[in-house]
Amino acid sequence: MLNILDDASAERLRLEETQKAMLNILDDFEAEKNKVEQVNEELRRENRERRLTAQALTERSIELSRSNADLEQFAYVASHDLQEPLRMVSSYVQLLERRYHGQLDAQADKYIQYAVEGSRRMQSLIGGLLEYSRVGLDDSLRQPLALDEAVDLALANLRGALDESGATLERTPLPMVVADRAQMAQVLQNLLANALKFRHPDRAVRLRLDATVRSGETIIMVADNGIGIDPQYAERIFMIFQRLHTRNEYPGTGIGLAICKKVIDRHGGRVWVEPTAGGGATFCFTLPLAARGRP
Repeated sequence: MLNILDDASAERLRLEETQKAMLNILDDFEAEKNKVEQVNEELRRENRERRLTAQALTERSIELSRSNADLEQFAYVASHDLQEPLRMVSSYVQLLERRYHGQLDAQADKYIQYAVEGSRRMQSLIGGLLEYSRVGLDDSLRQPLALDEAVDLALANLRGALDESGATLERTPLPMVVADRAQMAQVLQNLLANALKFRHPDRAVRLRLDATVRSGETIIMVADNGIGIDPQYAERIFMIFQRLHTRNEYPGTGIGLAICKKVIDRHGGRVWVEPTAGGGATFCFTLPLAARGRP
């Protein structure tokens, strides 16, 4: 009889331990379930925040695009409408200079000369602004292009300056890209003209035009052995009307590189400048490759 009671007591203890274990398991399960629910709620909150952020970014992007379009239209209209009255002022000031030069005192001649020079600079700046505002991207003009064709066009436009400088140009065959032919010629012409303008006074001008291909795009490089560019100004030079030198040192409006950047941006590429080994600067920009790659 005692053995039966002992067995019953032992069985009861085992049942109690089993119940305790089951309760512990249930408690652990409930705790884990709460953690999962908490994590899910956090994920849902993060997803909501990301959707709101993405929506806000999209709206901001649309707003900026609209604002940029409005600014470009304003720049075009303003520069276009300013040309005629400025042309009239410039013509009369130049007429005044020709007709009355030497008939007034030296101070008056100097003031008239300042007015003539100022009107010419203003005409140049407005012309540059108009050219900059006209840079757009008509998708129908983005076609597979043998980039060497754009180079040939740029070189033809610069033939006189190239001959005058005595520059030598080393070039390799460039790849097929997807781009606007006229705009690529403009970019290459601006970069080559920039190299000729900022040539080193003690070195014969040497230019190199090359490209590398990687991951569906090409990097075009226009290198020179000129005076070079201080790295701290590597971004500033691509901003409109930014100059690193006085007009007496190097004439110009400071818009050529800004046009290059705008064109390349519109093609989905990047443009930057690096120092050339041995002195000078190398301007680089990327373009999407055409399906055929190199010709």
